[in-house]
Amino acid sequence: MRLVEEELSGAVQGILFTPSQHHELGVLVLHGSSGKPDTERASLFAQLGVPALALRWFGGPAQSPGICEIPLEHFSAAIDLLLDKGCKRIALVGTSKGAEAALLLAVHDPRVSAVIATSPTSVIWSNVGVGLDGSGWPLRSSWTRAAQPLPFVALDPYWKPETRDGLIAYRSWHLQSLTRFAAEAVDAAIPIERSTADILLVAGADDALWPSDIFARALAERAALAGKSVDVEIHPDAGHRTLFPGETKPRSALHAHGGTDEADRELGARAWAKALRLLGLG
Repeated sequence: MRLVEEELSGAVQGILFTPSQHHELGVLVLHGSSGKPDTERASLFAQLGVPALALRWFGGPAQSPGICEIPLEHFSAAIDLLLDKGCKRIALVGTSKGAEAALLLAVHDPRVSAVIATSPTSVIWSNVGVGLDGSGWPLRSSWTRAAQPLPFVALDPYWKPETRDGLIAYRSWHLQSLTRFAAEAVDAAIPIERSTADILLVAGADDALWPSDIFARALAERAALAGKSVDVEIHPDAGHRTLFPGETKPRSALHAHGGTDEADRELGARAWAKALRLLGLG
């Protein structure tokens, strides 16, 4: 299928893939803390006939250098763009911090009809990197809404770093922080039950970056208590990196991901099949 690839600048930045013939569905793809628009994943959806925007939501011109007090309205503006392009339904596909944003947006923006969240979190975390003011301290929320910071969980300053295969593994840091700041974690919980979107949560139980498997189960339990059903796909041996069919994402050279290439691909294959059914594409 022929794709038109358009680089966007200004208020909405990233790469928009538009198929020559397309569905009414539009997909907004949100990268994680790497800061690089996930063009590979967006192109997978575009090859199915779905307009897909690989959004750059920090680190670009006039954007916050880090994940620090990012306005949720920034993502809503990207939804506006997809709707202006003729899309009738909007799905969010986010990974890691992008999954955190996707789940929050699904709570606050009723135009979101579906969310595919890989390696998600069940709570809002403090900033990763510096904000527009060039400072990363004191710790602040990763997100704002209506110019107000959302409640967050800080990372415990007394955590002792752990390594795996010579790289720092942050899983225990997040677990320790949830215990130390238990009261804050209650307020920072993502109220997934308020979303009207169909949701698929994807995680690896060997995730070394943060405990996305525990987070996914917590989200599902919270939703179930409110009478909302969400789909959960967890692989016991997969890590932080979910590989959809055809993806070639390298491992991080900075921190441990966990998992194995085989398990990450197995999880990705299962999640991809579920995602296509959820979105009405297969």
